[in-house]
Amino acid sequence: MYTVKSDLVADILDGKRISEEDALYLLKEGDLLTLGRLADFRRKQKHPDDIVTFVVDRNVNYTNVCVAGCKFCAFQEKRNSPNAYVLDFTEIYKKIQELVEWGGTTLLMQGGLNPDLRLDFYVSLLKGIKERFPDIQVHSLSAAEILYIAKLEKMETKEVLKVLKDAGLDSLPGGGAEILSDEIRKQISYGKVSKDQWLQVHREAHELGMTTTATMMFGHIEKPEHIVEHLSHIRKLQEESLKERKGYFTAFIPWTFQKGGTQLDHVETATTVWYLKVLSVSRIFLDNFDNIQASHVTQTMKVGPVALHFGANDLGSTMIEENVVASTGWKVSAPRPEKMAQIIKKAGFKPAQRDTYYNIIRYY
Repeated sequence: MYTVKSDLVADILDGKRISEEDALYLLKEGDLLTLGRLADFRRKQKHPDDIVTFVVDRNVNYTNVCVAGCKFCAFQEKRNSPNAYVLDFTEIYKKIQELVEWGGTTLLMQGGLNPDLRLDFYVSLLKGIKERFPDIQVHSLSAAEILYIAKLEKMETKEVLKVLKDAGLDSLPGGGAEILSDEIRKQISYGKVSKDQWLQVHREAHELGMTTTATMMFGHIEKPEHIVEHLSHIRKLQEESLKERKGYFTAFIPWTFQKGGTQLDHVETATTVWYLKVLSVSRIFLDNFDNIQASHVTQTMKVGPVALHFGANDLGSTMIEENVVASTGWKVSAPRPEKMAQIIKKAGFKPAQRDTYYNIIRYY
């Protein structure tokens, strides 16, 4: 029996856009299985072939020095810490070579807000990567990093983006979004970008013809209202960007906060049920996003395949390397591409390896 209002169910099945009020109602009142069925229906409208994708990539955290002081982060180190580091270019190239040997296509580089690294560091690194690995798609640097570089160099963020794009930056990950509500950001990431700044960097990247991803880290101090606010902001920006027919968000990736060595370890971790509810409502609400990614990194590979029945059409990454979530003590798996394909098949879908832009490069 439905616990969701019948007229809202009808609207969703008819493919109609739901409002912020509807999304909040679904989060607060909707039962998990009904939301899952509705989200799966919306997924199948966009992906009737039941193909579920994944990408072979590597996370390279080029530095752990960060001045942001985010309360949810266990990875950051102060510049005078004995554990602080900046990776040598040679070491980064070695990691990329290993990615190539895995059959990988995407390099995700993110680090802290390091005051010792200026624009020329990133330009030299990007050019060096493209010279050595021209086929690797560089999906790197969060909005927070872009803004911090601009601040250090006294440049406009769009100018910084253009310089980095010309040097070899292909697309921008959605890191640093957390919850796009300044009410929450002031409490958990006061030293980083504001809501408007995050949106502006992605808007400018889209204007330059770059694709980006949108993310959301939830399950800490936010309320359902803040989640809906976040979803509303990215849906609106996606609508603007698609009208311009240049860059846009390729995907939305919601994941849950993981505690362990953070200043938010006192909060209750989000349940699997809540994760799946938020994922389902995201799929229903974000009608102008083609791809929704399941987070096996924070939810384990037991929950990741389940999420494919709750609106997700992408199982994320093989995650050859991941250090930020792992720094909390949370174990992050790194399945080979063949294993990812097997997991997707077992969940009842057709697996395919994709690139950064969601182009299919191999069917299994």
